[in-house]
Amino acid sequence: MEYLKAFLVGGMICCVCQVLIDKTALTPARILTGCVVAGVLLGAVGLYPALADWAGAGATVPLTGFGSALAKGTREAVERDGLLGALTGPLSAAAGGITAAVLFGTLAALIFPSREK
Repeated sequence: MEYLKAFLVGGMICCVCQVLIDKTALTPARILTGCVVAGVLLGAVGLYPALADWAGAGATVPLTGFGSALAKGTREAVERDGLLGALTGPLSAAAGGITAAVLFGTLAALIFPSREK
């Protein structure tokens, strides 16, 4: 049942984004940014964590889940550090993703070197 819930929620998020790509003049970059912002807003008001608890990876893996993680990190940092936490919270939440992207990019460059001359 967990797999079905994850599939349905993740699939619905992807379907909404695909419809936006196909039916609007928005660029994919703006749609992706909108997904992150939607995750931040839904996470800030407490709706996205409930969805993530119910749907599991179907809600945490898409970009909306990343936005919700940013909101959660900021909220925790503000509770811990006060107003200064609003500036440091997103950094702590995003650090793991940025580190993974840099590591993956470096490994990919070493394994698959560019053939351009």
